Amino acid sequence: MTEDNHLIEDELYEHYRFEAGKGQAPLRVDKFLMNLVENATRNKIQKAAENGNIFINDVPVKSNHKVKANDVVRVLMEQPPFENIIIPENIPLDIVYEDDDLLVINKPAGLVVHPGHGNYTGTLVNALAYHFENLPLNSSERPGLVHRIDKDTTGLLVIAKTDWTMSELQKQFAEKTTEREYIALVWGNVEEDEGTIKSYIGRHKVDRMQMASFPDDSTGAKYAVTHYKVIERLGYVTLVSCRLETGRTHQIRVHMKAIGHTLFNDERYGGEKILKGTTFTKYKQFVENTFKVLPRQALHAKTLGFMHPIKKEFMRFETDLPTDMVQAIDRWRNYSNNHEVIEEED
Repeated sequence: MTEDNHLIEDELYEHYRFEAGKGQAPLRVDKFLMNLVENATRNKIQKAAENGNIFINDVPVKSNHKVKANDVVRVLMEQPPFENIIIPENIPLDIVYEDDDLLVINKPAGLVVHPGHGNYTGTLVNALAYHFENLPLNSSERPGLVHRIDKDTTGLLVIAKTDWTMSELQKQFAEKTTEREYIALVWGNVEEDEGTIKSYIGRHKVDRMQMASFPDDSTGAKYAVTHYKVIERLGYVTLVSCRLETGRTHQIRVHMKAIGHTLFNDERYGGEKILKGTTFTKYKQFVENTFKVLPRQALHAKTLGFMHPIKKEFMRFETDLPTDMVQAIDRWRNYSNNHEVIEEED
């Protein structure tokens, strides 16, 4: 980078950073960013390029510049990202465990983990800023966060209180030594009692609010592994345990859909429709009423285990299924016990 470019970059704030995969085929940077940035339009991206805000390997480029394998693409703007401006808010936290180095919380449904994309207040990060001082920043400048779960997913998260704890916990997640088990209710009768799903997960080519499963990393997708096991078969739905080997965005939601078992009432991935069952009116009413009982995707982060960075002992936490999931499961259990399940032909 030239001295002039250093001066330009010193005045800008990083909004996005992406590293192209080793199998990335040459692709215009505007198309590359459209595949990865939620709510982006080609016009906005081209405007950013015209203004010198898009950098590849630290050099500003035009919108027709081709992204190649292993390139680092960054979007830098004059103003800081709004989500980095944290407003402390008195939002109650369900703390499962706490010491001087970290805490484990049980996140409720509806609580966004960090600000961004229209959710700039009312998030877990806003709550952490209120209840704790001087939490360490992660690589995305978000205080305390070691990992995250989706807005409407419930369950366990570990929060770091010191820089050392942040670094060591992030290392454990990267090295896949943590234990993470989720409970999910999915559409259909999962054929195998247990199995492993392996693919690359990246931004959906058409609907950028979704992630998708790809056979390789040519689109910039990242390798993902999910191990699943059937807990209970409930007719037209199945209760499963999913253990994460990696932690990609929407990993369980994408992987279960990829094998034909979308999460129950997962609106983003089509699970809010009746995907299995009969055409009877009473069945339709039963499912719609169950959607009302559980008005979100049926996913709960039940178990979280990690080595305590200071105490050097493995800590394992579990939390009960939330009431809405318990009620939905009970409804399906009662239905499957009292109604004949009609097997569908392949």
